[in-house]
Order: sequence, then C-alpha cells, then structure tokens
Amino acid sequence: EKLHISEPSNAYDFGQIINAVNTNKDKAACADLLTLTDPKNLPVLLSNKLEGEIFLIFIQSLEYYVIGKDPGLVYQHLFYLSKAERFKMVLALLSKNEKEQVQQLFDLLSENQNNQYSLEDLESLKKVYEL
Repeated sequence: EKLHISEPSNAYDFGQIINAVNTNKDKAACADLLTLTDPKNLPVLLSNKLEGEIFLIFIQSLEYYVIGKDPGLVYQHLFYLSKAERFKMVLALLSKNEKEQVQQLFDLLSENQNNQYSLEDLESLKKVYEL
C-alpha cells in the first residue's frame, strides 16, 4: 500500500511520517516527503531524531527520485540536513559503503549542476560531509 504523504506541519507529524517511510523502506514516499518539505525547515522538523537509517533513506530517495527533477532541491536538502542535530554523530557512524552512497549523490550533483548552486558551494558542502 502506497503511503499518502502530506506536508508535515510540525516535528511530531514529520516524525510519524519518517517512521512509516523507514519501516516500509519506501524511498518514493520519502522523496514525496522531501519534495513537500521546505529544506530550511528540515533541522527543526527532524528535531533530535536524526539517525543513520533515516539519513540513508534521505540520501537514497534524493538520488533515485529527486535529483533528476530538481538538483537544486537536493543541494538545499543536503545543506540543511547538515545543520540538523546529531548530523555529526550520524556521519561518524556511516560505513565505507554508506559514505560511498553519499559521495555518489554529490557526484550526481556536480554532473547536474545548475544555477541554484555553484561547484564551489558543492565543494564546501562536501567538506561538511567529510568527503
């Protein structure tokens, strides 16, 4: 059954949707959620709930469903995701394989570079992601 995603109005709603998305490993639904969510609100909506699994489903959803349509949105989400509580901790716990997935997304961002971000912006964001 496909999850119906509507724009979350608060951290609690966002958390409920994320849990459902994560339980079903539903990358398409996660992409819908990220498309509906203003990247600037991501740190507040995530509150202190960022975990490795959630981080990775975000990365995969952005890579599989969003980058082809809107690389600028992907950049914005990566930028604001890095401002979320627990980001550094999650990053520190990524395996080599998981880090490669993040690297892959950054590679796609440089290939699909548009006027919403420069390659310099991308390079400095890569440093934040320790790539």
